[in-house]
Amino acid sequence: MKKLIIAFVMAVVPALGMAAGGGVHLDHADIDLGDQASLQRGAKLFVNNCLSCHSAKYQRYNRMAKDLGLSEEEVTANLMFTTDRIGDTMQIAMSPENAGKWFGVIPPDLSVISRSRGVDWLYTYFRSFYVDESRPFGVNNIVFPDVGMPHVFWELQGMQKANFKDVDGKQVFDSFELVSKGKMSVEEFDGAMLDLTAFLSYIGEPVQMERRALGVKVIIFLLFFFVVAIMLKKEYWKDVH
Repeated sequence: MKKLIIAFVMAVVPALGMAAGGGVHLDHADIDLGDQASLQRGAKLFVNNCLSCHSAKYQRYNRMAKDLGLSEEEVTANLMFTTDRIGDTMQIAMSPENAGKWFGVIPPDLSVISRSRGVDWLYTYFRSFYVDESRPFGVNNIVFPDVGMPHVFWELQGMQKANFKDVDGKQVFDSFELVSKGKMSVEEFDGAMLDLTAFLSYIGEPVQMERRALGVKVIIFLLFFFVVAIMLKKEYWKDVH
């Protein structure tokens, strides 16, 4: 039995390391799903920069409108480009055949990417593209080496190069150096990617805010019931010697 437990731990630990970013330091994504303004900015970034290639086929526009504090008219006018029906899910116009031909692989659906990768991974990934002329799109990514997509936020962030250092004969990432400025400062771009990460976390489980609020109510009820139960116990047993 002991050997089975050790074998299981040895098998799981490497997988956890890969899920966390393959040994790359992940920056903490301090998102607030109660901040509707942040989620609205993230939704705008998603539909303008990601929805061309990546769908979110488990998220409906009308549900997003309700959760993000937007009217259906606002969503229709500003966040819907591939359909005119508010009840539709967030699909892309590009066909799978063209996607495979242009990118080599079909871009994945992002409905639950925050649950499979984690918000820290996403936040770090968005900010970790760097110039690499050997790649088809001229960029690479520290978190996802040899990534098969362009740096869609280069106009906002600018372009950066990655500096590496030699550690025991291996080239290890050290730091980024900005080589061309974007429309945003570093702080502004980090904030924008935090908004996008928050939105992806939201669509990964739209009901999570309601679930958390319900969880707080359940805990309060259990604490109240616990006090009542203690008082009842004392009352029932006060005459028992």
